[in-house]
Amino acid sequence: MLITRLKLQNWRNFKKIEVDLRDRVFVIGPNASGKSNLLDVFRFLRDVAKPKGGGLQRAVEARGGMTKLRCLLARRGDVLIEVDLADKVDAPATWRYCLAFSSEGKGKQRVVVREERVEDLRTGTVLLDRPNNPEDQADPERLTETSLEQVNANKEFREIAQFFGALTYLHLVPQLLKHTELGAAALLEGDPFGQSFLERIAKTQDRTRDARLKKIESALKACVPNMRDLKFSRDDATGTPHLEALYEHWRPDAGWQREDQFSDGTLRLLGIMWSLLDGDSLLLLEEPELSLNESIVRQIPPLLWQMQRKAKHRRQVFVTTHSEALLEHSSVDPRDVLRLEPSPEGTRVAPATAQEIALVEAGYNVAEAMVRKAPQGQLDQLSIF
Repeated sequence: MLITRLKLQNWRNFKKIEVDLRDRVFVIGPNASGKSNLLDVFRFLRDVAKPKGGGLQRAVEARGGMTKLRCLLARRGDVLIEVDLADKVDAPATWRYCLAFSSEGKGKQRVVVREERVEDLRTGTVLLDRPNNPEDQADPERLTETSLEQVNANKEFREIAQFFGALTYLHLVPQLLKHTELGAAALLEGDPFGQSFLERIAKTQDRTRDARLKKIESALKACVPNMRDLKFSRDDATGTPHLEALYEHWRPDAGWQREDQFSDGTLRLLGIMWSLLDGDSLLLLEEPELSLNESIVRQIPPLLWQMQRKAKHRRQVFVTTHSEALLEHSSVDPRDVLRLEPSPEGTRVAPATAQEIALVEAGYNVAEAMVRKAPQGQLDQLSIF
């Protein structure tokens, strides 16, 4: 399943946007334009859909409450999220899910559902329409929860809840993986920074784990040519999981290293590749170019494309980036790119124009055709001397 359309109102930077989405989406834009906030829409739906430890109240609270979620340009009005979902690439949308919510405006100022609607687009059937049903009218307390988060209420559209709940977000921080003591006391829910990356590998069945590591080793050889024999191991004394690889040098079989000796870039690539191979749900990658030189960054898009094509079910991937190098490869289609443009009316989402598509068709790459550099005068403001 993948998301083919997104509509937002009053969400963080975005006062009102509506955009079509493809199976690969590269989100670009200046600092503070809302790249991370756009990805957080999908993380929010994941948090709402969690059957255990999730729900609407928890998802809003984790983000600092309605005052931090609602767009600053919207003094009043509901926050609205609407998505269309399809079963596979290039197929018509089969589901539409809409959720609007706001503070109740009195008493405990709880978050309440103003609208929750599910449509089966194949048949044109409305499966859920809240609060326009007798149950909600008789018991307004019900509106503090979504039907999405309740297994006894989402039976007819449970696959939507399962899709959102299986979403993966990765912004792997190599230092937290190398030095586990740094993050041991502050492991965040959902493991967004890869602190439990080795535990995820350890819990994978041996045969599947070995096959994935073999594929990753093969891909890594192009970036780290002296590394071979990537494997999983456990510490004999403590049982702690590790990754090991042999780094070839003048002494045969003397260059075994563990993950705490891998470079930051190698660890980030390992995390990205494992995440691509681990499941078929929506994958969100935040600035994968960090810690990598440009020649390797240029290989990320074809790597995504190859792994998407080889997967049994092609998963959708969203990538935020500041890197022009990441957009230079010929596999990047200009229609894959969403450019965020701040404005007095909130951040706009600008898909590729006909002129930009024509430039790429004429031989320019997407970075040359679409990335607009900030004027030098704006960059000069960074100087403090």
